[in-house]
Amino acid sequence: MEDYNKIIESLGVRFIKAKNLVLQQPFKVRNYYDVGNNLILLHKGSIFFGDEEQMVEEGELLFIPGGRSTKVTYGSIDGRTISNDDLITNREKFFKSNNDLDLIGDAEDSHSYVSFEAKVFDSVNFFASLDLPAFLISNNNKLANLVIKVVEENMQGLPGKERLINLYTEQIVVEIVRHILKNRMFVEQLATNSTYFKDPRLIDLFNYIKENLGGDLSNKVLSNVANVSEDYVGQYFKMLTGINPQDYIEYQRMERAVFLLRTTKKSIREIGKDVGYKDTAYFCRRFKMMFGIPAGKMRRRESAMNI
Repeated sequence: MEDYNKIIESLGVRFIKAKNLVLQQPFKVRNYYDVGNNLILLHKGSIFFGDEEQMVEEGELLFIPGGRSTKVTYGSIDGRTISNDDLITNREKFFKSNNDLDLIGDAEDSHSYVSFEAKVFDSVNFFASLDLPAFLISNNNKLANLVIKVVEENMQGLPGKERLINLYTEQIVVEIVRHILKNRMFVEQLATNSTYFKDPRLIDLFNYIKENLGGDLSNKVLSNVANVSEDYVGQYFKMLTGINPQDYIEYQRMERAVFLLRTTKKSIREIGKDVGYKDTAYFCRRFKMMFGIPAGKMRRRESAMNI
């Protein structure tokens, strides 16, 4: 348990967004994907997820780890099937954002959600690193109330709003980890994938990659950082994390690109260069392969409804 305390203490949590949404028409997203972790609380209606279309009951929560693609159905399973690209492009056709505090939990076919980052040593996405699938959280009123608190605070312009939202979001992350441990969920993944956080050389690699996303991150460079041979560094990284270092680097670069798209007015070319891609066309191809939509469309989505 002490190991998990150390991991939790090392987590850097960042709130991204929160909304209360009302379903406009039933639909199924065959490849739902987001960089941020999403915790969804179903108020009324129905949600199904995964290839087996497991049902989320009213009052239950669905947790979808960032970077993990999954099938999600809102409303009837007989609704039209769309891609994640379709959802991003035409979100207003499927959801209406509710800004009335009195309607939270009362509107038909509605849910609330909180999106957030949770990074170990501010370098690696915790839930993504554990390779967890989307999963159901039942009988957890504490988590449900925290989601509602974040949504309500986000709707209002009260003094201290940002501080409370950050505090509640940190509590959400801790409660999700506690729920996983208490219910002995994903025991094998936790035992296998959490051990690498103890290796200082790997932490040095995480930090170096984070600080040098726009530079040379070849295995030769990484081997010098970790003080291991160039031939061994790839095997060493994969042995501890379960992923190839270059795959991890590309994920970090693309995640940074999404952040820049959301928070700056830099051109696609500038953003690609900032995250280590000299060839803009190649950057755009890789971005679309990872997220299912072009970089420009991702920006338009964020600047439009932000839901």
